[in-house]
Parts: sequence; structure tokens; C-alpha cells
Amino acid sequence: MTVFHRRTLLGAFAAAALTTSAPAVLAQGDWPSHQPVTIIMTFNAGSGVDVVARLIQEPLSKLIGQTVIIDYKPGAAGNIASEYVARAKPDGYTLVFGTAATHGTNAALYPKLPFDVEKDFEAVAPVVDVSNVLTINPDVIKVNSLAEFVKEVKANPGKYNFASTGNGTGTHMAFAELNWRLGLDMVHVPYKGGPEAITSVLRGETCCIMNQVQTVLPHYKSGKLRLLAATTAKPIAAVPEVPPVAASGLPGTKGFDSAIWFGLWAPKGTPAPIVNKLNAAIQQVLHQPEIKKRLEDSGNSLRFETPEQFRKTVHENRLKSAEIVKAAKITIQ
Repeated sequence: MTVFHRRTLLGAFAAAALTTSAPAVLAQGDWPSHQPVTIIMTFNAGSGVDVVARLIQEPLSKLIGQTVIIDYKPGAAGNIASEYVARAKPDGYTLVFGTAATHGTNAALYPKLPFDVEKDFEAVAPVVDVSNVLTINPDVIKVNSLAEFVKEVKANPGKYNFASTGNGTGTHMAFAELNWRLGLDMVHVPYKGGPEAITSVLRGETCCIMNQVQTVLPHYKSGKLRLLAATTAKPIAAVPEVPPVAASGLPGTKGFDSAIWFGLWAPKGTPAPIVNKLNAAIQQVLHQPEIKKRLEDSGNSLRFETPEQFRKTVHENRLKSAEIVKAAKITIQ
């Protein structure tokens, strides 16, 4: 558990949630006033989700004038933490830091979840889009662009293996969507985590992976791996030379956006003024130059949405995930 001591309020809270423009200082209300705000973490300490949460933790604590705690409840692909918050008191003092997987894909993969990712939560705010990139070992599949990659794979159905960080994870779902859209026949090889999956590509045991850019960046810079395309709608600030999948012009790629977003949710019934204040505070933190730079330098893209917009994003992602899971016949063993 990580704790930052109580800070003086830097500004007053505004009554309403902010839009995507730089937020104004908000006017103070009754929340938060008498206890720490606890963010329940869906994955282990040191995970990509945790790194982002810890980066915004201290500035958020300063801004709201109250201690912010990160409490870890990993397990079951984030479902343990999500269920805990779904059952928590809806007073703005218990939140969950989740992802497009915990509040989207899991609903398609786990048909008997003890909570509903939409009905049991209030969507508070997204934080970042985590950019995956199509990463290849150029000694295994000798191509230089997405178009060449597709041509080579289609000419050799079933020949090439792609790695993922686990069955049903974001890296798997991104590749499954690409294969589904483009009609590619590839063999999925799931690993227990990122290090094992990347090592398999480096060793040539698999030809490729769609993984977070910060994870593959050192190998790309050293020339060991090649980046062919970004899964986000727009180019990634850390590697602007890598075009998005959607920019390829290939049939089936229009509108391709398989970014894995991270965000915050509160229990259903949390008062709208509290949700709006949290949303505005998160946006203000993300507009801080140092925070913005650190997140973007790691290959992330900042995401600014009101609670209403984020709720729509969650809903649409849930529907798309269900479609991909069904089309790719993805199951959890």
C-alpha cells in the first residue's frame, strides 16, 4: 500500500466536470473532507497499470487536499479488485483503477462475473491510452511494412506464430482483432507475462507480438526488433515514425483503434457532483507539464473525456470486445 500525506488544497473545485480543454481550478465542496481516498489497484505492484496510477497519485493528493492511497487487490484478471469496489460504499472514497480489459473484455470472457461492468459502476475518468505496436523479429518474418506483413502471412496460412502476454489479455485481443479484420491465419502462443512473450520474439520462437511500446522500445532502438504499426488511431508521440494500422489503407483497417485505456471507476450510486469533481481533478493532473511528458515519453497518449463520454467509451468497448471474442473463439481455460 502506498500513501501520500495530506496536502493543502491547491485550488477550489468547479461544480461541473470539465471538457477536453485545459481545466480551470475547481471550487471546494464537502468532498473529500474526513478520510483518505483509496484507489483499489486491479493488478500487481509494478505493473503498467500501477506505474500510471502511482504517477498521478501525489499530484492528485495535492489537488484534492486529502491523502490518496493505492491498495492492491490483484487476481482473476482484475475481477477481484473490481468486485470489491462494486460492493463498496458509494461515497467517493473508494475507487478502482482498471483498464479496457477489466471493464470491457472481461465481461465477454467471464460470463458469470459477480458484477456488471456498466451497471455496478460510475465511470469517472479515463487517464491514458496505452499504445500497443505490431512488433516483429525481422530475422523470422522479413518484411518492412504492415502491407508486406499481411501479404506474407496470407501467402503462408498457419505458418507464423504470434505471442501474447496471456489468453484474453490486451495483447491477445489486439492481435485477434487484426487477424479478424484482415483474414489472417496465425497461431496464437500465450505466455504468462510480458517478459516471457518478448523473449520468445527475440529468440525467434514466435515471429511477432502486439505489445506496449515502452516494453519493446529498447529492442527497437537496438535494432533487434522492428515496429510495423501502432494500434492507436493516431501516431504515438514516443515513436512518431511508426504509422497507425488505420493509416495503411488496407481493406479492413479503417477505424482500427485497439488502444488499451486505463481509467477510474466509482461504485454505482456515487453522487454526480463527486464524480464530476474527480473527473475534473484527473484532467487537471494530466495537464501538468511534467506528468504529461512522463506519460507520453513512455508511449502513452493522454485521454480526456467527461464522465458521460467515458461511460459511452466503456459501453462501446464492451460491445466490440464481445464481438472479437466471439469471432476469434477466445475462451478462458
